[in-house]
Amino acid sequence: MDVKIAESWKARLQPEFEKPYFTQLTDFVRKEYQEQSIYPPANLIFNAFDKCSFDDAKVVILGQDPYHGAGQANGLCFSVADGVRVPPSLLNIFKEIKDDVGKSVPKTGNLERWASQGVMLLNATLTVRAGQAGSHQNKGWETFTDAVVRILAEEKEHLVFMLWGAYAKKKGAMIDTTKHLVLEAAHPSPMAGNAFMGNKHFSQANAYLREHNLPEIEW
Repeated sequence: MDVKIAESWKARLQPEFEKPYFTQLTDFVRKEYQEQSIYPPANLIFNAFDKCSFDDAKVVILGQDPYHGAGQANGLCFSVADGVRVPPSLLNIFKEIKDDVGKSVPKTGNLERWASQGVMLLNATLTVRAGQAGSHQNKGWETFTDAVVRILAEEKEHLVFMLWGAYAKKKGAMIDTTKHLVLEAAHPSPMAGNAFMGNKHFSQANAYLREHNLPEIEW
């Protein structure tokens, strides 16, 4: 499969692209884009792999579905396109960053600035129908992104994994905690109350990177 992703990802993911499940997934997704309104735009489905190469990855944040509102999803979990109102979950993330490391809440919810520093912003499911949360779950994306997490966990060391909510924690269960830093918290959604707040993940991540002589993230 020919997709726009960093070369260091392309080599590692080619075996997945050639598996029968991925062929079926590709056929399903292609048909959906032809017949339905699907997010993100097709050219941004693999944006997380294009904006953050395997070689550069230092932090991995796991999301679930892309945003399903018009113009929101840009292929990076929790991120929205420039000019789009910051969603509630992302606003809570920004508030926690302000409380944790003192950085002001930004005007834009576009997280490409994180990706360019080595933050892998990976959704478990990479596409969704407009207005229908979870509509592309159990079609093969989860098998693919499980493989991505496994490749990261096995082939790299000293990564920081941020697992927010029960779904992300379950997906990250395979990660070797003696080799990587795994930070767990409640989901940042306001529906979880204030349980996400006060987790200090962003300062902990930078302390761990610093400890292993890796550049810190400018959150």
